[in-house]
Amino acid sequence: MMDGPSKDRGARGNAAFESIRKKLAALRPVLDERAQRWWAASEAWAYGRGGVVLVHEATGIAISTIQVGLREIASGTAEDTEGEGEKRIRQKGGGRKRLVETQPGLLGALEKLVDPATRGDPMSPLRWTSKSLPKLANELKAEGYKVSASTVGVLLTEQQYSIQGNRKTLEGTSHPDRDAQFKHIAQTSQEFLSADQPVVSVDTKKKELVGPYKNGGREYQPKGRPERVRVHDFKDPDLGKAIPYGVYDIDRNAGWVNVGVDHDTATFAVASLRGWWQTMGEAAYPDADRLLVTADAGGSNGYRIRAWKYELQRFADETGLDVTVCHFPPGTSKWNKIEHKLFSQITQNWRGRPLVNHEVIVNLIANTTTKTGLRVQAALDTGSYPKGRKISNDEMATLAMTPAEFHGEWNYTIRPRSAPTEQRRGVKQENIF
Repeated sequence: MMDGPSKDRGARGNAAFESIRKKLAALRPVLDERAQRWWAASEAWAYGRGGVVLVHEATGIAISTIQVGLREIASGTAEDTEGEGEKRIRQKGGGRKRLVETQPGLLGALEKLVDPATRGDPMSPLRWTSKSLPKLANELKAEGYKVSASTVGVLLTEQQYSIQGNRKTLEGTSHPDRDAQFKHIAQTSQEFLSADQPVVSVDTKKKELVGPYKNGGREYQPKGRPERVRVHDFKDPDLGKAIPYGVYDIDRNAGWVNVGVDHDTATFAVASLRGWWQTMGEAAYPDADRLLVTADAGGSNGYRIRAWKYELQRFADETGLDVTVCHFPPGTSKWNKIEHKLFSQITQNWRGRPLVNHEVIVNLIANTTTKTGLRVQAALDTGSYPKGRKISNDEMATLAMTPAEFHGEWNYTIRPRSAPTEQRRGVKQENIF
């Protein structure tokens, strides 16, 4: 048996290989010798050229046995035993004994190697290396067992083991009020939406190198003419990088992405929010006097970032909007709607496409759509947003900010400091883009 995917087999062969392994694991308890032989032969016949070898590698059934099954299927009969017309099925206990019967400790030794943390010695020889079929077989042979890599694969399949990758599920320590904060965000969002007030989800997408670099994924190209990209991903000093900051309108399923070229700072984050309001938000919500922003706990829009709150105060003063902010608890950024409603769609849209310049990036983002009606606008922001800006205590004291009763550090409202809202409706600020 071959260990995992094989370039020689190709995608179709690898898929068939795993399928046959799983089928045998499920069927083996109810198959007698003849039924197993016929089943293996039918799988080989259905696959076509190379099917006999593929089934042999996936199951460990001898090639000669599969070939006998093929002859039986072709003739429509099974080989006779003692009497004419009798089907060849050995009596119970006949035939060669299975290795787990002739070598009683084999299965336990294998399980200790595969899962040393729960079944065996944590100092197992394979604790710190890959557990391929050949390596497992070699370790078992070193312990005195006579076993091949193909047999190891059959035993693992029977014991419900499978080839698996890592899965991202660990988020670190959960905050005790995590679920309560989720409910608070949901309730506040529903309150705003019911009043036809805008609710947006904001965040910075992963920074991207600009230039002819490899981009994950594949797309159709003329045969033999793939996109050529650089071998090494060193930053181009002239093209630099792209910093996409997104604003996702939850109610209207619409996104705005501001593609920066300098630094991902709080000033840049609020400039992106301002760009959304001037480009899309104000026209969509002409009667709005409040805005709800849901954001991660960290990054340029983190709840501990003074500059984020200071710039939001400027935005509230300019627009006349009461800006309410709800932060997701630390370690829960994947729950932010912009991640799976907007950013994941952008990634799918430009998969396999080298991001050769900023214009290409902006156009690819702006042309992202979904069957559910997602619409996206994007713009290039060439402004300068230097890092290291400090907001003093005196400046913070000027903010018209009211913390919520529940976790005021995560939930707060910043109101305009001067002119009433109705006097500021329709007043355009200078566009910085």
